[in-house]
Amino acid sequence: MKYLWITFVTSSLLSGCGVDNNTETPKTMPENALSTPMLNIEMPAPLAKKVPYAMEAHGVTRVDNYYWMRDDTRTDEAVLAHLEKENNYVETVLAPLKSTRETLYEELVSRIEKDDSTVPVLDNGFWYYTSYSGENEYPVYLRKPSLDAEPQVLLDANVMSKGHDYFSIGSYAISENNALMAYSVDTLSRRIYTIYVKNIKSDEKLGDVLEGTSGSVVWANNNTHLFYVKKDPQTLLGYQVYRHELGSSQSDDVLVYEETDPTFYTSISKSKDDSVIYILHQNTDKTGVTVIDANNPTAPTREFLPLEDGREYSVAKAKDGYYVLTNIDAKNFRVMKAPLDATDDVSKWEEVVAHRPNVFLQSIELMKNHLVVKEKENGMLRMVVHNLTTNEEQVIPTQDPIYGAYFNANPEMDTNKLRIYYSSLTTPGSIIDINLDTLDSEVMKQTRVSDTFDSSTYASERVMIEARDGAKVPVSLVYRKDKFKKNGTNPLYQYAYGSYGATIDPTFRSSWLSLLDRGFVVAIAHIRGGQMLGREWYENGKMHQKMNTFTDFIDVTKGLVAQQYADGDRVFAMGGSAGGLLMGAVVNMAPELYQGVSAHVPFVDVVTTMSDASIPLTTGEYTEWGNPANKAEFDYMLSYSPYDQVEAKEYPHMLVTTGLHDSQVQYFEPMKWVAKLREYKTDDNLLLFKTDMEAGHGGASGRFKRFESTALEYAFVLHLAGVPL
Repeated sequence: MKYLWITFVTSSLLSGCGVDNNTETPKTMPENALSTPMLNIEMPAPLAKKVPYAMEAHGVTRVDNYYWMRDDTRTDEAVLAHLEKENNYVETVLAPLKSTRETLYEELVSRIEKDDSTVPVLDNGFWYYTSYSGENEYPVYLRKPSLDAEPQVLLDANVMSKGHDYFSIGSYAISENNALMAYSVDTLSRRIYTIYVKNIKSDEKLGDVLEGTSGSVVWANNNTHLFYVKKDPQTLLGYQVYRHELGSSQSDDVLVYEETDPTFYTSISKSKDDSVIYILHQNTDKTGVTVIDANNPTAPTREFLPLEDGREYSVAKAKDGYYVLTNIDAKNFRVMKAPLDATDDVSKWEEVVAHRPNVFLQSIELMKNHLVVKEKENGMLRMVVHNLTTNEEQVIPTQDPIYGAYFNANPEMDTNKLRIYYSSLTTPGSIIDINLDTLDSEVMKQTRVSDTFDSSTYASERVMIEARDGAKVPVSLVYRKDKFKKNGTNPLYQYAYGSYGATIDPTFRSSWLSLLDRGFVVAIAHIRGGQMLGREWYENGKMHQKMNTFTDFIDVTKGLVAQQYADGDRVFAMGGSAGGLLMGAVVNMAPELYQGVSAHVPFVDVVTTMSDASIPLTTGEYTEWGNPANKAEFDYMLSYSPYDQVEAKEYPHMLVTTGLHDSQVQYFEPMKWVAKLREYKTDDNLLLFKTDMEAGHGGASGRFKRFESTALEYAFVLHLAGVPL
């Protein structure tokens, strides 16, 4: 369920439906792969045992022969042994591509600056930044009182990670007096964090240890109390907000808020002026905020505005009120201002930025005299500066017609500078400071790719592809100019996500250069289920309209081939997490369109997972997919659930990956899916399944190690495309 993606592999080449033998022998490889090394396809793929497990609902009986693969403890010897067989199968079949993978890996990591650091950020009198050096996988967190001062090491993740196969620092927070640091650590990749507190000057840990948390931590202004969110150990939902007093036991912590509705996610943050702590309540179609006085942390909490079905809002506090980004009477959102003493009475709010039906307001950033609004019109992004003193509006100029930009670290309120992250499909990521009065800008840093990289070598386009129902789907394309012919001869790598309203902006990915430089066109399909074209675009790709997500992707493929952006025999699709669900649906609905498909941490057993409230994150997503307890929603999910819709037919070459400790999409979903595909599919195409036995939903934790999976996927894709290194 479903955010993110990784990269790895699985196994096989099949006979037909209902095979009971425990091995299968693949036959041939596609002709266009003969120019690259032949794979060890004579290696029989591991076939899983079948143990029928019947599930009945609404008069429908589903028999799952691979339900036995679920082991919440991740200790079952039969399960682990089968995963190891799959991993061994991958390595054996792809052994002839070993040098290809190694070359690609070196190519990918060569684009990472070994000695690198972030742009320092001023917060409460100190400049904070992170630094990488040499072959180190993890960052060092530092601060200094002035830009020319010697830095002080706060955390060295390279030292802290020793002895752990996986390591991640979730977040950290500095006390108001700058003397104490609270930080969270995950060493299993289940996104369950332990919070520690240290004295910054002495570098000594305090005795306070807070376990089972979401990773977020916020200090009260008295420097002795901090707030955190505790997770349910089974569902992994954060649902309890606790107040901890330094020096006390976690068992004595005070429960400040408990979420009793399992469809909500709970998180915490702090206002930019440090006066208020927020408890954030998020459902896929309604949101809310509870307020804590950071200067009086033991006082009762206050509801900002009562929850209401369909009502969403987020807040930014100013000295004289709250700026509220909301959909109240505004499907595509507007900005209003709420008085400090009347946040719960919308009739007393005043409009700041009006709703416009064709403009989607995505997010806001507030400074003392300026409000910056990130908005999209027809899928094209712009950032608009509203001067709160003069009421003048200005659009921040950009160099690319299609791009992505995000508010970066802007912790200070009393400033006229805005920091953004800016990137396009041809422009590497840049950190830019913008003077909000003059719009003068300064590039503080641009990500270095290599000594030979030249962005003018590449070109990007935005095209609109007509879907089968007449909707126009935006597609962002990038290619290398001297390799692209627009005559239907270029291989295509098509990516999409299409869920939760997540918008995949057209930003630079250095890894894609390994495809672009070898003649690929890379496409991001901004399909329904995201919000590229506004709120309605999302609503038309969820619940009972989810099928639009899948047909949009298919129609984009057909449209790009028809317009000769792509060779119809060399189309490759990739998606991860909820995008992995997309891949599963697409290969069931239109397998003939794709030469190869990469599905990373795929959410594919939709009905079974959404029927089981004990599986992490299930209940929080009833309003995204549906609740199978309702017959109409059960029937609709069943109609597209990739695992349930596997049939006896030919499927494309497939690479499926997962992490054993995935907290978002449990490992057994792709494991079962691959087993069922092996049982049913009638082709001899590759089916490769790779499990990272240490990682979770985000893959490996090191900055270099994670590219091993990318190299594996690209070797798979390039081989099938017949493109030698």
